[in-house]
Amino acid sequence: MVTALVIAESEVEVTAIRAQGPGGQNVNKVSSAIQLRFDIPGSSLPEPVKERLLALRDSRITQDGVLILKAQRYRTQDMNRMDAFSRLHELVNSVAVPPKKRKPTKPSYGSVQKRLQSKTKRSDLKTSRGSKGMD
Repeated sequence: MVTALVIAESEVEVTAIRAQGPGGQNVNKVSSAIQLRFDIPGSSLPEPVKERLLALRDSRITQDGVLILKAQRYRTQDMNRMDAFSRLHELVNSVAVPPKKRKPTKPSYGSVQKRLQSKTKRSDLKTSRGSKGMD
């Protein structure tokens, strides 16, 4: 089993921003939301993991390969920071294990015979319909 990948905090840029949504007067004064920026190509992650991360069709990954996460679920900055880091680890660990190669399979002999038999039966039915109407 592959161990979870470790991301150094020095590779992550964390900024406090103002949260969106309702909150009354407090929302305009307090920067409780967290914006996390993680440069995928410049990180210390293994190359295959970087490639799988960059291959994700995720709108949070910019053209330059920077992952931008915004955490504003909680009212405190510390909780949002922990939420952002846990989401980053979750995303990185989701691509840590390489996908299994697909092994192409062949239909069994019995299933092929069954398919051909049903095609023959259907063909016979249709040809029998045609000969009645042509007299």
